[in-house]
Amino acid sequence: SFCAGGAPSLSYPELKELKKTNVVHIDVRERWEIDRFGKIPASINIPLGELVEALQMNPAEFKEQYNQKMPSKSDPVVFSCLAGNRSKQALGFAISLGFS
Repeated sequence: SFCAGGAPSLSYPELKELKKTNVVHIDVRERWEIDRFGKIPASINIPLGELVEALQMNPAEFKEQYNQKMPSKSDPVVFSCLAGNRSKQALGFAISLGFS
């Protein structure tokens, strides 16, 4: 299940269309889930428990830890998880940290 600010829920085809733009896709599943079920192409895996800290890192530290450019507070960001609950929590965390 996928979650975005403008549309609380996205279908996979909608996500695929969004990913053609400059959207940042953060998968908040645990690492063992990625190992077991697979990584979504072009997504950044940041387990929900690490998200608040990750979104407050300095950009160089973020790049070193996650091997991706850190999203800015104005970048379009989509969160995903397995059932949708964690992605909704992630969205709340990001908004509380000033992400639009």
